[in-house]
Amino acid sequence: MTKVSSQELGSQPISKLLIKQAVPASIGILVMSLNILVDTIFVGQWIGSTAIAAINVVLPVSFFIAALGMSIGIGGSSIISRALGADNKDKALKTFGNQLTLTLLVTVTFVIFGLWFVDGIIPAFGGKDTIFEPAKIYYKIVLYGVPFLALCMMGNTVIRAEGKPKFAMYAMMIPSVGNLLLDYVFINLLELGMEGAAWATTGSYLLCFGFILWFFLSKNSELKINISHFGLNKPIVSEISSLGFVTLARQAVVSVTYLFMNNILFNLGGETSVTAYAIVGRMLMFALFPVYGITQGFLPIAGFNYGAKKYHRVKETIFTAIKYAAGLATLVFILLMVFPEAITKLFTTDLAVIKETPNDMRWVFAATPIIAIQLIGAAYFQAIGKAVPALLLTLTRQGFIFIPLILILPKFFGELGVWMSFPISDVLATIITAYFLNLELKRNLVTTN
Repeated sequence: MTKVSSQELGSQPISKLLIKQAVPASIGILVMSLNILVDTIFVGQWIGSTAIAAINVVLPVSFFIAALGMSIGIGGSSIISRALGADNKDKALKTFGNQLTLTLLVTVTFVIFGLWFVDGIIPAFGGKDTIFEPAKIYYKIVLYGVPFLALCMMGNTVIRAEGKPKFAMYAMMIPSVGNLLLDYVFINLLELGMEGAAWATTGSYLLCFGFILWFFLSKNSELKINISHFGLNKPIVSEISSLGFVTLARQAVVSVTYLFMNNILFNLGGETSVTAYAIVGRMLMFALFPVYGITQGFLPIAGFNYGAKKYHRVKETIFTAIKYAAGLATLVFILLMVFPEAITKLFTTDLAVIKETPNDMRWVFAATPIIAIQLIGAAYFQAIGKAVPALLLTLTRQGFIFIPLILILPKFFGELGVWMSFPISDVLATIITAYFLNLELKRNLVTTN
């Protein structure tokens, strides 16, 4: 494999560079999403629809702890991209060392906390009645592997910051394929039920960690740190925290959203509605993989060129990323509007769930063609190190608009009000993001060097 230098982020044509960065990211996200999708199908077919709801209850907790690693990764990777663009290798190395230390300290602490309060956390996130026991089984086993997942998510963003998207893709593919194989062994062959599903997931995290560790110890990585880089540096920790808080806040809001959605839907429609949401949630992760891939590919390019003060390339990257992402989002929209029934039947044979889910899915994805603006807009501010606008734009859709809507609209429209909240939030958040992104372009990206 040809050795790729991070300096290419500032020299290659933007369209070619974005494709080179986004395609591996999209493939990695696709495989990871397929893993979640097929994992849900396996669980639904081999264990039952209640198991799908149980996993959906656990996901926001485990994903939030793992997102601590991702937030530290994205916050630090923004610094690393700009440091490499400014030819400041020492800062890049120190940042990476601090990322490792922070990830271990924070995630292990949260895992201990999560295990100690397990009996209170699961019901709070909708794990009630028949959902509670399978959710508890899955939760306790998966949480043991979450620190490894957090290290993987952190390391993956650093690999992208180095300009090595193919290795980042491999890091996402290995645990996904591994999880499916382990699912088959533990659930189908050994008939371990929820325990098997949980151990398959935890085993996949360990496989990913092994690959990430190999990458940074091998000659493929430019970031060769030593023991001195692990000592926490206050300015670097502060910058990682402020930028990483954007990602953490996003995942925190996602977890709160799951909490509200699972409880509201359980009260309005029982286990059937919670299961429908679980299926739609999987499609939200899976169907938009090319759009998220463009966003991931966009981050290191924008950060590197901003650090190198090549503002004309930053503007070109923004417009190209939005154009590509919008086109792909439109294709996703068409597919989901046409085939929601067939998609639902992949997950379950429960007739009540099959009847309810397609209409819910159409509502959730109704505004998909326009979401590229909000995703790229929020990512831009994070890439260039502007934590406050990145945070506010990231929280706009789910925190400031969506959560209030799901608390208000069901009072007037019942369960339909919950699903209507999705497209309304997308439209309003896109308008707000477009306004602030346009303001930024006019005020701060005016240099033509």
